[in-house]
Amino acid sequence: MVKQKDRIAADWRPRFGGHVGQGGVRFAAWSSAAKGLWVSLFDERGGREIDRLELQPEGEGVHGLFVAGLAAGTRYGFRADGDYAPERGLWFDPDKLLVDPYAVEIDRPYAYDGRLGQRRGEGTDTAPLMPKAIASALPKPLPVLPLLFRPGGLVYEVPVRAFTMLHPDIPENQRGTIAALAHPAVVEHLQKLGVGAVELMPVTASIDERHLPPLGLRNAWGYNPVTFMALDPRLAPRGLAELRDTVAALRNAGIGTILDLVFNHTGESDRFGPTLSLRGLDSRAYYRHEPDGRLANDTGTGNTIDCDHPVVQEMVLDALRHFVRHAGVDGFRFDLAPVLGRVEGAFDTAAPLLRAIRDDSVLGDRVLIAEPWDIGPGGYQLGNFPPPFLEWNDRYRDDFRCFWRGDSGMVGALATRLAGSSDVFGSSRQRTSRSVNFIAAHDGMTLADIVAYERKHNEANGEQNRDGHDENLSWNNGVEGETDDGAIAKARFDDRCALLATLFASRGTIMLTAGDEFGRTQKGNNNAYAQDNEITWLDWVGRDRALERYACMLAAVRRSVLALADTRFLTGQPPDGSEIADIAWFTEAGVPLDEAAWHDPGRHRLVMMFGGAGDGGCRLAVVINGDRRACMFTLPEREGFWWEPAIEALDGAAGISRPVPGRTVFFMIERRAGPAQTKENRGGK
Repeated sequence: MVKQKDRIAADWRPRFGGHVGQGGVRFAAWSSAAKGLWVSLFDERGGREIDRLELQPEGEGVHGLFVAGLAAGTRYGFRADGDYAPERGLWFDPDKLLVDPYAVEIDRPYAYDGRLGQRRGEGTDTAPLMPKAIASALPKPLPVLPLLFRPGGLVYEVPVRAFTMLHPDIPENQRGTIAALAHPAVVEHLQKLGVGAVELMPVTASIDERHLPPLGLRNAWGYNPVTFMALDPRLAPRGLAELRDTVAALRNAGIGTILDLVFNHTGESDRFGPTLSLRGLDSRAYYRHEPDGRLANDTGTGNTIDCDHPVVQEMVLDALRHFVRHAGVDGFRFDLAPVLGRVEGAFDTAAPLLRAIRDDSVLGDRVLIAEPWDIGPGGYQLGNFPPPFLEWNDRYRDDFRCFWRGDSGMVGALATRLAGSSDVFGSSRQRTSRSVNFIAAHDGMTLADIVAYERKHNEANGEQNRDGHDENLSWNNGVEGETDDGAIAKARFDDRCALLATLFASRGTIMLTAGDEFGRTQKGNNNAYAQDNEITWLDWVGRDRALERYACMLAAVRRSVLALADTRFLTGQPPDGSEIADIAWFTEAGVPLDEAAWHDPGRHRLVMMFGGAGDGGCRLAVVINGDRRACMFTLPEREGFWWEPAIEALDGAAGISRPVPGRTVFFMIERRAGPAQTKENRGGK
């Protein structure tokens, strides 16, 4: 008997799209309101329409047609006709060539052109302006392999193009592509950092927002998709095979791949936007609308995908299965994920699509990461996604920045975030944290800029510095931006080390954005989505190698101390078979923090001590001096054990037998004392 999971992996294919079969190609699309649907066939270069065939209604909104004699490589697009009343969500116009929502390959990138948004009767045929879908014979599905990435590991957020555009070891013709991620120099770097999975920022084909071309800018992040399965030809010149091969190469190196996908909106934007695909097929079904007919805008981009609609749910599930079956990815990160859980406009933790993803035989065991907010009503949903969804934790980000900025009364919040944010994720009897801990991400200031800029500097975006968040919880150490002052440069370096150290010391899953480990800067730009240039391209030649070495040492400690990556909530009590509490908190004097100390607004020092961090019941102490003044720390001692540094200090000094400098994090590991160890060299105070 064939198991359901095996059956889907072997035989399943979507109902819709352009499927190459025996003797021809079957085309199918869905629309509940179109009065007619056609497939336009193009020559081998996609420049000339050579035929237009009407799809036949097959019931329940399905329109299909098998065309004999066609083969893999056929260029095509759809056209739809019906009522044209944008105020009622009806945009039918047969002059608009529409990209198949199920296209797995397109013959060129999307390019914005104002003619794509002209009203019916006012424009011309848009076929010359549009990519053509390519009917593809997909490769044999991959076996569904066990996950490489596990919660508690390191997620490495990668903007594919910016990551390798300036990498000197990568051949020039490969830079900026998915294939470049499989280069040995990249793989070696990822392994040194202990990366559990790369999280690729959107690699599906996207289009520039209409205000960017006049400014000479383009969308560098990719969070403006048109269709959900076709890869962007600029990032994947070899199409699906390029992603598949790169995922396999990373997997051979022990690194998983997570795709950042956007199912909350498309590049068709608001009512002034272009008609490219879903809008022309059935806007009222694919997008959410307000009662008065206006497009709902829970995303801030002009439209919102209606994930409450069964056909949309089917499309999302088909896209996710496609990347698991044909590329072998470990999982997905969902941009503005509350949109996926909105039922009649309101977020529901038991929404059909969220439940279907979790229950799917192909998808249910994949890594699932939610960005738990959008800008719609009730859009902030941190902690409310159902297990096994992991969630980006912006409270972690904000509390950590506030602590290191020097805000008062933050030591309790710091401890809660270090321990896995049980206040957010510990409800409903959950025993593990689903937090994705991060200090900086693609959206906002870089980790290096957090300590060098108090204000955003987005002038290059062409919006008079109005875009992006005004409050970044950042500080500049005395001078805004670049400086030749050696003391300020040293203070910033120390702060970057401290931020990285607290991230790697945090319980549960952690996320690092590519380049933050070696000091990437965007010159204070906190919304660099439109900067496909040196502002976002990683400077591999000029990177801070000392900071990079420190990050790699932090990664080594994290790999060696299982207590750090564990996602189980801590209790403060000894686990079974141990006499040592799983977690304890101490002052710099080595005494447990009492209620007064926890609530002391001037406290900026803390020792977090994990029990059972090594062989023989040894402990790990994370010593945090957030004050600007040096301080002596004393660690609680046990007979037969001694303390030693778990990581080499960058200045060559080790241990805490001297005052711990301000703005510093130390890792101390407890070792069993041998005959040679004496009280004088224990490093306990």
